[in-house]
Amino acid sequence: MHKCPGRLLQPTFNLLGKGVKAMLDTVFIGIDVSSQTNVVHVMDQAGNRIWADSFRNSRRGSEQMVSRLTADAALQDAFYCFGLEATGCFGKGLEMFLRETPLIPAKRKAVHVLNPKQVKRFHDAYADLQKDDYIDAFVIADSLRFGRLAIKEAAVEDKYLALQRVTRWRYQTAQELTREKNRYLQNLFLKFSSMAQLQGSQDALFSNTFGATALDFIEDFEDVDQIAYTHVEDLIQYLIDHGKNHFADPQQLAQDIQKAARTSYRLPKAVSDSVNQVLAMQINTIRFYEQQLKEIDKVIERQVQAIPNTLTSIPGIGPVYAAGLLAEIGDVKRFESEAALAKFAGLTWTKHQSGTFQQENTHLIQGGNRFLRYYFCQAANLVRQHDPDYQKYYLSKYRETAKSPHKRALVLTARKLVRLVFVLLRDGTLYKLQTR
Repeated sequence: MHKCPGRLLQPTFNLLGKGVKAMLDTVFIGIDVSSQTNVVHVMDQAGNRIWADSFRNSRRGSEQMVSRLTADAALQDAFYCFGLEATGCFGKGLEMFLRETPLIPAKRKAVHVLNPKQVKRFHDAYADLQKDDYIDAFVIADSLRFGRLAIKEAAVEDKYLALQRVTRWRYQTAQELTREKNRYLQNLFLKFSSMAQLQGSQDALFSNTFGATALDFIEDFEDVDQIAYTHVEDLIQYLIDHGKNHFADPQQLAQDIQKAARTSYRLPKAVSDSVNQVLAMQINTIRFYEQQLKEIDKVIERQVQAIPNTLTSIPGIGPVYAAGLLAEIGDVKRFESEAALAKFAGLTWTKHQSGTFQQENTHLIQGGNRFLRYYFCQAANLVRQHDPDYQKYYLSKYRETAKSPHKRALVLTARKLVRLVFVLLRDGTLYKLQTR
């Protein structure tokens, strides 16, 4: 095991891993990554600066950085402990380069990706420090030296990274679709207030406000007066034609629509025209995002076939959500327990305890992998609809919570799902639905 002098440096044992020879001295290399340059701070075990410099964020620049490290006579026999913040795409190329470069043997290096929020907290502990790229690189190096931060040591395999590109794009597209739908509802209220008010309730005019017929309807009718005073037979025929006979009672629906139109607000002609133009563009955007999701799902389904997994044996989890979970988890063996996986996903709750008092309704921890948390929650929402055990658990948590019951119950159900996913991936087993 690698030996670090001094009591304060003892935590670095966990950072360096097993099998590091005692004869090697460790140097800590903090790298502040940006789109253009990487600022590097090299620090010894006592916290002294060896050197600091900046390099282009490119393969050539990274080669120059490593060459300078290995050319330093004082570092010839060192163990190199690299650290960089998780900065999305800007640091990914550097991370992969450092892990794969033959310029430093694998047994003489470790590459750590640090949570930016945790690095900031470490920085805040230095009251006299300013903030610039060189200081940020120093803070990263010093945090490695102390070993007080949560660090992801295991590299994610290429097959998971490839899948991650498309599953994260799906997440972002789904988020954009949700935001556009919310903006659409605001303008829908202006045009047809009663329809917007009933949206999502059991009295909703259309079961899906964003379905093809509902969107066509808003596009084709100029204002609520036209809706209210169109001959009912014509409105019934419109619903039959556009709904492709999917409406159980088009006559009743036509009457409900006209009743809602008569109770809605009226807009001045100029405002109405403007709202119609905006709604038409929003409808096109919604349709575009929905088509994008369909295309992305096809790509995901093809890619996930190359990764053996048992997650699709869970009722409600298809290839898309299985892919989202796999892409972020990677090799499940890098997590010591299901609790570690839950923490990585941000599905862990804070503790609020003082003396004998312990608060029950605590909040989720800040941080965690938001993509993994999203896919766990989305998957849990589907599983509860197909698995009686999860449905029962969800309902029990729903009844326990007065504030935002669905949200809290769903997150708790997602936490329960973490345990199942961890076991299935760890053991390579299929899920067996409990029948009663």
